[in-house]
Amino acid sequence: MALPWYEKLSAGLSKTREGIQGQLNVLLRKGPDLDDEFWDDLEAVLIRADMGALAVAEMVDSLRDAASRKALPDAAAVLDLLAERIAAEFSGEGEDFLGMSPLTLLVVGINGTGKTTTVGKLAKEAADAGRSVVIGSADTFRAAAIEQLRIWAERADVPVVERERGTDPASVAFETLAEAASRGADLVLIDTAGRLHTSPDLMAELAKVKRVTERESTAPVRVLLVMDATTGQNGIVQAREFDRALGVDGIALTKLDGTAKGGIAVAITRELGIPLVRIGIGEGADDLRPFVADEFARALVSPER
Repeated sequence: MALPWYEKLSAGLSKTREGIQGQLNVLLRKGPDLDDEFWDDLEAVLIRADMGALAVAEMVDSLRDAASRKALPDAAAVLDLLAERIAAEFSGEGEDFLGMSPLTLLVVGINGTGKTTTVGKLAKEAADAGRSVVIGSADTFRAAAIEQLRIWAERADVPVVERERGTDPASVAFETLAEAASRGADLVLIDTAGRLHTSPDLMAELAKVKRVTERESTAPVRVLLVMDATTGQNGIVQAREFDRALGVDGIALTKLDGTAKGGIAVAITRELGIPLVRIGIGEGADDLRPFVADEFARALVSPER
C-alpha cells in the first residue's frame, strides 16, 4: 500500500531532519538559556542544512525578536517556532502555473537532475487528470533520453514527437507544437538536452528553442528548471545562469531524499526569487508533488504532522 504523501515527504527528508534534530538536541542539552551562544549555535545548525547564510541570519534575528517580544522561557520554546519561521521564508510562493490550461512547458536543466523523468511524471499526472498531452523530445543528443520519454509516454498513453539524433532541437519544438495543435492538446511538454550553464553556445541554442516555442505556441509558454537538491549551493549558481538566459518561471527540486541538505529549498527561493512549484521524493510516478511551504517546513524540522 502506497504511503500518504506527507509520510513519504517526511521519510524523504529524514537525512536532513536527522542532521538538524541531532544538532538541536545538542543545543538543548547545553541548557535553557537564550544567550548569545545559543543564537550563534542555532545559526550554525541551519547553515549546515544549506539554507543559505543570508536567509539563516534573518531567520535567527526574527526568532530572537520573537523570543524577546513573547518572553519565551527557554530554548525549547524557540525551537517550537522554527518550522513556522522556515515556512515564512516561502511566503513569496508563486502561482502553480503547471495547472494552467492550455500550457506549453519548456523543461530545462543540467545533465543528471532528473529532467526527463520529471517530464514523464508531469505527463502521467496530467493524462490521469484527463488532460490532452503531447511530449516533445528536443533532447536530440542523448539516445537514452528519447527511450526514457517513450517509456513514460506509453505509461501515460500520450504521443511523443521525436527525431533522429543530431536534429536541431528548435525544429523538434516546432514540430511538437504543430502536432499539439492538430490534436487540440491543452498541455505540451518539451524536454530539452541537459547542458552546462557555463557553455555559452549551448545556452544560446536553448534560447533559440525558447524563441521558436514562444513564436509557434498558441498557449502561454513557461520555463521549468529542474534542479537536483544534492548539488546544494552549486545548484543556485546554475539556476542564476539559466534564469539569465531564459527567464525561469518555476523550479522543480528533485532528489530531496538523497541529501542531508534539504534546506537548499530555502536558499533557492530566497536567493533566486523563483518559486518552487514541484518537489521530488523518489522515482515513482506519484513522487513529484506540488510544493506546500507549511508541509515542507514541518517535515524538515519534525516528523510529527
